[in-house]
Amino acid sequence: MEKKIPKRPSPANSTDNKTILVMVAMYCRDHHHRKEICADCKELLDYAIKKLQLCPLKEERTTCGTCHIHCYKPEMKNKIREVMRYAGLRMIKLHPLLAFKHIASGLGKLLS
Repeated sequence: MEKKIPKRPSPANSTDNKTILVMVAMYCRDHHHRKEICADCKELLDYAIKKLQLCPLKEERTTCGTCHIHCYKPEMKNKIREVMRYAGLRMIKLHPLLAFKHIASGLGKLLS
């Protein structure tokens, strides 16, 4: 039986994963008053990362908010929107490099 070698995530996907992790952690810390990510937020984070990994657009991907494919379940879509609304502006102050990369990635791919 052959072993399947897992694909390594692309650098863009790694940045996306880190960005969503920071956003969910920030939201959970401030709303659920925990140092560690709670079970509900962990479920959302795992779901979002899975969707990023399975994205059919791969490297041509824009930000999920501007994507024409709607792959999130409605409940999860509402949860991630809430997290992003909360964490978005705070990212600029607390994690400016990640915020800039996220914004530039979305704009760059939209303009090309």
